[in-house]
Amino acid sequence: MKKIIAILLLFLFLPVSAIADLQVYFLDVGQGDCTIVVCDGEAMVIDGGPRASSNYVYGYIRRTLKLRQIEYVISTHPHLDHVYGLSSVLNAAPVDLLLSPVLEWDSKAFSYMLKYAEKQGTPISVPQEGDTLQLGSATVTILHCWPEAIEYGRTNDSSIVTRIDYGNTSFIITGDAEDWSEYMMIDAGMNLKADVLRVAHHGSNTASTMEFLKAVQPKYAVISVGKDNGYGHPHQEVLERLESIGSTILRTDELGTIVFQSDGESLTIKKD
Repeated sequence: MKKIIAILLLFLFLPVSAIADLQVYFLDVGQGDCTIVVCDGEAMVIDGGPRASSNYVYGYIRRTLKLRQIEYVISTHPHLDHVYGLSSVLNAAPVDLLLSPVLEWDSKAFSYMLKYAEKQGTPISVPQEGDTLQLGSATVTILHCWPEAIEYGRTNDSSIVTRIDYGNTSFIITGDAEDWSEYMMIDAGMNLKADVLRVAHHGSNTASTMEFLKAVQPKYAVISVGKDNGYGHPHQEVLERLESIGSTILRTDELGTIVFQSDGESLTIKKD
């Protein structure tokens, strides 16, 4: 009995990094975005990719990760290459909360997402900058959400930008937030230094300003992009900026699905 108590006490006083870990999956969904974050058995999905990848996203959740519950789904903005697969996400497992910069949008994909959210009783909410969520022992912070950008014809800049902190490791997931959003986050004094940056807008030169990249200083820059896409993503000038600050560039069109694991102190990377 004394031995059991001693083991339990040791477990209780171990650092979090020794008894739990964080996994971040940057799925290869072609020309689109889908990120799955799992910590202490709790899950968050950020975007769902385009229509063509819907079955892959559903299967990754159900069969690869075997998730039966999702705490948070974030629709960064309502463009099809981000929102279409979210109906598959909501169909794959019950979701506690859905976050979006808009509550309505004129597209079938957005309607499908709302349909499945309503079907399972998932509330939908527009977050505020500075809001925080707990995902197991990881902290998720909303760095940016600007619904009014749509009124200026800048739907990408309405994107929800999230920061994930786990121990001494950190990730920033940007949606398609462009230069306006980046300058707003810098001016607001947001904590932008991070180990991993999911590069905005598939590496488009409408984002990833040098000022923003210097503020983040990512060790790793992940670009979710379709092979031989018609947009020329990622743009060469963005690759050059990332190289100039010493970031290691990881691309889904070259590596497939990219998986990070953190023990709270260090990161390991594999391709799936």
